[in-house]
Amino acid sequence: MPFSNGPDVRGNSTRAGRVLTRLTVAPALLIVAWLAVSLPLFMAGWYRLGPALALFVPVAFLVLKAGFWDRTRLELTAGLRGPVSWWVTGGVVAVAVAFFALELAMSAEQVVVRRDPASYVQFATWLNDHGALPIDPMRWAFGGGDPVLRYDSPAFYELGDGQVVPQFMAGLPLVLALGGWLGGTDAMLAMAPLLGACAVLSFGGLTARLVGPRWAPVGALALALTLPMQWLARSTYSELPALVLLLGGLSLLQDVRELESGAARVRAFLGGLALGLIVLVRIDGIRDLLPVVVFAGLMAARRRPTWPPLVAGLALGAGAGLLEGYVESRPYLDYLSDSLRPALLLAAGVIAGTVLMVAALRWPPTGVRLRRLGVAASAGRLPDVAAVCVLLVVAGFAVRPYVQTVRRAPRTEDDRINVEFLEEVQRINHVAVDGWRQYSELSLHWVAWYVGVPVLLLAALGAPLLARRLLRRSNGEWVLPFMMIAWTAVTTLYRPGITPDHPWASRRLISLVIPGFLLLALWGLAWCVRYVRRTGRWRWAVMPVALAGVAAVLVPIAVTSRPLMLTPTEQGEVAQVRAMCREIGPGRSVVIVEPVTADRFVQVIRGMCGIPAARLAPGAGRGDVQRVIDGIRDAGRRPAVLGADPAQVSGYGAAEQIFRLRTRQDERSLVKPPDGTWPLAIDVWMAEPPPDGL
Repeated sequence: MPFSNGPDVRGNSTRAGRVLTRLTVAPALLIVAWLAVSLPLFMAGWYRLGPALALFVPVAFLVLKAGFWDRTRLELTAGLRGPVSWWVTGGVVAVAVAFFALELAMSAEQVVVRRDPASYVQFATWLNDHGALPIDPMRWAFGGGDPVLRYDSPAFYELGDGQVVPQFMAGLPLVLALGGWLGGTDAMLAMAPLLGACAVLSFGGLTARLVGPRWAPVGALALALTLPMQWLARSTYSELPALVLLLGGLSLLQDVRELESGAARVRAFLGGLALGLIVLVRIDGIRDLLPVVVFAGLMAARRRPTWPPLVAGLALGAGAGLLEGYVESRPYLDYLSDSLRPALLLAAGVIAGTVLMVAALRWPPTGVRLRRLGVAASAGRLPDVAAVCVLLVVAGFAVRPYVQTVRRAPRTEDDRINVEFLEEVQRINHVAVDGWRQYSELSLHWVAWYVGVPVLLLAALGAPLLARRLLRRSNGEWVLPFMMIAWTAVTTLYRPGITPDHPWASRRLISLVIPGFLLLALWGLAWCVRYVRRTGRWRWAVMPVALAGVAAVLVPIAVTSRPLMLTPTEQGEVAQVRAMCREIGPGRSVVIVEPVTADRFVQVIRGMCGIPAARLAPGAGRGDVQRVIDGIRDAGRRPAVLGADPAQVSGYGAAEQIFRLRTRQDERSLVKPPDGTWPLAIDVWMAEPPPDGL
């Protein structure tokens, strides 16, 4: 099944094209190099700046050298869909730089643990200072293991031996730690805008490869303008490095799709490694990578020389992610077992099915028959049927809210807490209170909120056309991207698997759904422009159609993003935490008596302040607190009792406010695009029990 483009549509080896090709895969290659040196050091307990940088510099040089390897000065641009001019390369870079500047100015300071970004920051902060897991709860600072004390908090699990391990995979914290080493917490937070800008840059490169170089600046600008991309790049979310690895990996594989040289094999390995390392960043990346396995099988069936390095890189990256998860983040994977086990079983089934497919295609008696069947199918009605099926799937998701209401009964304590949260958000949004509702039936409407109806319609045009063309064995550059977009879009839209308040829930869409819809829409728009150009009498309308199409893509996206584009949230947290650390002071052991305050600050005080902190177990009374205070004094330390208001701590000494934050937080919208922010107030009060006790 030769998916060739023909030499007439390949990129010319212009200097601007080579620069664009290198720039748009460089972020993924650098992340691959950093993770390649960081993960072994982290798992060995030696994750320090000196060894990491000493290893990273030569490894990054070798990875970039291999990724840019092009002896003929033609291979590097073979994946581009035509010649590249400097205005294209400059336009993509300008969009990425402007996006970085905007997001850096609007960057959030989420360090107080309420949702995932702060959890990642605290994970990375501990790695900065200690270089290894698990987290030491410093039980000795409380006089030993008093049964009334707990050392866990949301996203930080307490193990049976008293140690604490963070939730989530280590990929993003390993990247954030570099910023922490170079410039402290502020630089760590600035890694989010930097990763977001790298994703925008990489998306421009993938657009040039799949749609055409002239569309690359439009693609980069469209992604940069979407509200989920802007919101995501202001905080430390795992989707950011995962998106860079995904876009860079796809670009690398696109560049070597029809090549057979040694350089192509090396870049295929790096592309597979970049895609596989997504699992180290997001464990649910296992599901998204299944089309890559099938694609590698198709390459093996065609005896393409790049399939062994692709499989090796993919297996190495995904294996590293799974190894880290089961060794360092096992409680997190146990927590996700209800969804992780089916994903692993599905992956095993896909791998087994792919092996059988390759064997059948390469064994002469079956291979000949299957190839004849494929030729007959591509020449028959199957491509038309596939195009209709794609349209029916899109239509099904569009009408889903009118025929289905997705609800799920709570099964765990976390589910019940989520039900209470959702009911509170429903009251604020003035919608019917039903904590079991998942709002998953609105998933395609969520996409329309953020990319606009014109993009949705253009994608609905492009997807069936591409499906038909692929089955007719043309547009081969789209085989793997289309497989990944279709698979991820259908599975994600059917079951987003996330608390449905926005913009929070939009992080599920930005992983590949929104970039995929934008790519399909731009391809559909480019097809329309080419169709007008081929129509002789309407050639004068080519430019108006192109400009109108670009406006139809960009304007609705910008309209949705405008209310929050210049609205910062989560400001002032870093300064308040630093002031709190000074107020607590050295030599203290902190006991937090109020549950919400404990959820937010146990790991913050332990990690950013370097001060032992613990919380009370449910049902603990004043006598238990007094016993803990005595134990702290027996350990030679000064006790401090923290709570959310003076009444909670005044019984143990004079109350003093040590943390006061008044800022804005993200809106929690359920049935419309988010267009505002909510107030956020956090207070922490401290009391130091007098030496003679209560």
